[in-house]
Amino acid sequence: MGEKELKALMDAVREGKISPDEAVERLRGFPFEDLGFAKVDHHRNLRVGVPEVIFGPGKSPEHIAEIFGKLAGKGNNVLATRVTAEQFAQIQVRVPKAEFAEGARAAVLRQNAEIFGKGTIAVVSAGTSDLPVAEEAVITAELMGNEVARIYDVGVAGLHRLLAHGEALSTARVIVVCAGMEGALPSVVGGLVGVPVIAVPTSVGYGAAFGGIAALLGMVNSCASNVAVVNIDNGFGAAYVASMINRL
Repeated sequence: MGEKELKALMDAVREGKISPDEAVERLRGFPFEDLGFAKVDHHRNLRVGVPEVIFGPGKSPEHIAEIFGKLAGKGNNVLATRVTAEQFAQIQVRVPKAEFAEGARAAVLRQNAEIFGKGTIAVVSAGTSDLPVAEEAVITAELMGNEVARIYDVGVAGLHRLLAHGEALSTARVIVVCAGMEGALPSVVGGLVGVPVIAVPTSVGYGAAFGGIAALLGMVNSCASNVAVVNIDNGFGAAYVASMINRL
């Protein structure tokens, strides 16, 4: 329940459209709902403007499905990241309208199409091997109420591909850049635009890439001052920060 929904509930009580008892019932489990194995944070949407998101790894299919169902029952968009086919099958039993975003490896439920962002978030990938992380960023940004532009396969091995998207880059309000190997692309993008660039190192590359550590170190040492860096493969975290910036 967000601020708008809470105010609407209070107005309905004041106007006599619903009883105080009914309002209390709607608020049951607020600010969190204790499931025994998890405490579902229904207060988060009101507190920070974004509902709780589920991290899939390590959760049993039954547990993730129950958490997903509880969040869905509040009318919010619901996102579960890094979901397996077995987990999603159980989620869909509980919430039949849930969808599996295969490219992002995410389970999603779209219940609110309201746009909160003031501009477009561009999600850029260096190569097609980076797409799972980039797609996680796209899905996250969309569910958090943003217009999103995809700019894919524009790495430094062929910079003319990136420059062909100059207009989309120049009009974006925030840019998320996903790259593996040496992780150079965020610095290049940062040097072309005057907006925040959130760099996502991916675990893509041969042995000396060290599972994304080489890209991480390259991005942390970027000489482009508008570049900030999140954890390896953390498309979700990058999109979350981008969404917060886009609301300001």
